[in-house]
Amino acid sequence: MADFEGYIVLFLVWLVSMIVVRAILNKIRTSNHLPPSPMALPIIGHLHLLGSLPHQALHKLSLRYGPLMHILLGSVPCLVVSSPEMAKEFLKTHENSFSDRPKTAAVDYLTYGSVDFSFAPYGPYWKFMKKICMSELLGGRTLELLLPVRREEIRRLLLFILKKANAGGTVDVAAQLMRLTNNVVSRMLMSERCSDKEDEADGVRKLVQDVVELTGKFNLSDYIWFCKNLDLQGFGKRLKQVHDRFDSMAERIIEEHILARKTRKSGGGEVRDLLDILLDISEDESSEMKLTRENIKAFILDIFAAGTDTNANTTEWALAELINHPSIMEKAREEIDSVVGKTRLVEESDIPNLPYIQAIVKETLRLHTSPFITRESTESCTINGYKIPARTQLFVNLWAVGRDPNHWENPLEFRPERFVGGNQLDVRGQHFHLLPFGSGRRGCPGISLALQMVHTTLAAMLQCFEWKIDGPVDMEEGPGITLPKAHPLVCVPVARLNPFPSL
Repeated sequence: MADFEGYIVLFLVWLVSMIVVRAILNKIRTSNHLPPSPMALPIIGHLHLLGSLPHQALHKLSLRYGPLMHILLGSVPCLVVSSPEMAKEFLKTHENSFSDRPKTAAVDYLTYGSVDFSFAPYGPYWKFMKKICMSELLGGRTLELLLPVRREEIRRLLLFILKKANAGGTVDVAAQLMRLTNNVVSRMLMSERCSDKEDEADGVRKLVQDVVELTGKFNLSDYIWFCKNLDLQGFGKRLKQVHDRFDSMAERIIEEHILARKTRKSGGGEVRDLLDILLDISEDESSEMKLTRENIKAFILDIFAAGTDTNANTTEWALAELINHPSIMEKAREEIDSVVGKTRLVEESDIPNLPYIQAIVKETLRLHTSPFITRESTESCTINGYKIPARTQLFVNLWAVGRDPNHWENPLEFRPERFVGGNQLDVRGQHFHLLPFGSGRRGCPGISLALQMVHTTLAAMLQCFEWKIDGPVDMEEGPGITLPKAHPLVCVPVARLNPFPSL
């Protein structure tokens, strides 16, 4: 027993010594030629300062330590950028040095070892997949061909809301917007709706929400060296459950598609969707890039996660802001009624003639975008006189950038008028105080689709319905990589067009 207790004491001495040595080495490494930094704790660094909403916590720290701040997440060196000027330095001037995205345990596990498109290292595979994505799924010609799909799904949403309105029922806005975007993306990807079966539709929505939540949380195993193989936060079990659910769904989709392809080929008259194209590439021995089954499944996950949750969140936040600002909502409706009228539904082709609707969407994206752009340096570099080592993670705090008082008058107010008139500010990554879709080569490839969906869906919901709720909408933010509302928006819709346009 005495020997056993001795071994325990020796182990504890060794552990404490290792912790102290690592803390000293980290202090030496981070004290020279790096941006300002708060006081770090041994082992955890600055993890204790992040809280449940890291973007807000880091914004508060930047008010004290400046727009370029160095922090340690455990033993991982990170930079936090909180101003448009600094964002431009990293995302444009030094884009080549910050061309990778950080790899986390959750993302790596869910994407079959980071063989997807969004988180793949910058290189030949990533370039190849971006080319496929832009030419076959999100290019202008494809989006034009798929206009009837978007129109039909928006009409299905309006019909559902109308039935609720006629029955005096409530609508969970977030759930219905998620269903809308899921169906559009599903039909683009594999030519079928994902919500024809109610249980399956609910499963897909829950799956996307779980993926977004798990990939948006800070996991201790990513940052603290001796926690690498430990699951102190209980993520491992949830990750496996989500991965298994998705893998089962993806395998079924791919197998059904392969069977349908054989039927179509034998009967002639082939109609190709994105999954057809990916399967063609995987079967083509002469393709410049060989795609595995895991590549295809990881890409499907990318498309669902990136293409559904963000669009639904933006539209929900916009409607919530308008309910809390009835004069702005009324002004938007007056614009729609004057341009479109009350006898037909608003269309995508009307959006260029609805500048106030466009301004509302821009203002929503300024205040309620995904909180971070994340990158990782592939090489050492010097920025603003600071020496930045390779494999340093970068967090561009878009939440803080969108509230920078040096660029936005009354930045906490919801004021679409700031985008009206001669203000030609756009959201496509060229103006660094408004970067909801990122910037540069790793900016979001789905900008055009997102803007078409959000503008048209919001305009249709305003044109067709009044939205009733008891008191003001709670605008508290929830955790997650896409910044959802903490509490879903649930409203009583009231039809405002009589007669209602034909759906």
